[in-house]
Amino acid sequence: MNCIAVIGAILEDPKNSQQRFNDLIAAFRGIVKGRMGIPFDAENRAVIAITVEGDLDEINALTGKLGKLPGVSVKTAVSAKENHETKQ
Repeated sequence: MNCIAVIGAILEDPKNSQQRFNDLIAAFRGIVKGRMGIPFDAENRAVIAITVEGDLDEINALTGKLGKLPGVSVKTAVSAKENHETKQ
């Protein structure tokens, strides 16, 4: 069963972490439904929200890999209601 979740990330030094961050998002493109990024250039930070739909293992795998990147803080909010539709 699929869940809908939002992964929130703060990149403390985007110039050094954004490429690897983007590569991981691309590797999980099958579950990524949308993304919004806000740069805070004066503070040398970026805030990114990623909406995903997938099984909990996939969502946790992406969250875990993003959280292991240096300078990246990640939190995930998962919908309490599971989506019973099958993935296409």
